Amino acid sequence: MLTLFRMAAIPVIVVCFYAPIPHARPIAAVIFGIAAVTDFIDGWVARKFHQQSRFGEFLDPVADKLMVSIVLVMLVQAESGWFEDIIAMIIIGREITVSALREWMATIGERANVKVSMAGKIKTTLQMFGIAFMVYQNVLFGIDIYAVGFALLIAAAVMTIWSMIIYLRAAWPFIISDT
Repeated sequence: MLTLFRMAAIPVIVVCFYAPIPHARPIAAVIFGIAAVTDFIDGWVARKFHQQSRFGEFLDPVADKLMVSIVLVMLVQAESGWFEDIIAMIIIGREITVSALREWMATIGERANVKVSMAGKIKTTLQMFGIAFMVYQNVLFGIDIYAVGFALLIAAAVMTIWSMIIYLRAAWPFIISDT
């Protein structure tokens, strides 16, 4: 149910982001933040109460990747800086690469070798906070929240590359043995 909530939140975030109303971006950021928190709660609940399912294991990362990719594209469209573009390309490119790698590893019976790592969890945390702060955009208590989010997203991009290297290294023996 929490994963479905995240997916349902995506169009609401989009509408709020573009709505011509006061505080549209902060409202979108809060909804994004709530949806991001449900990702952490979802995994904990599934493990704690043994409610894991194959469909849930499939849908959970799809919801996360859709939410992150869609909001990154909105941020790139709204902000004209090339650096935001590069960061979005790194994050979205990594998500596609690692998803394809996991799918291929599953077809050869080695999916466990590319399971989620701590680096991937750190990347996701930095990414979610960074994106939420960038969507919020407004200054809060004298703090440039967008700049804080941007710094977090740069850190997320670094962790994105690092975690992709970890996954590729784990899969490398299978890649070279298949050529």
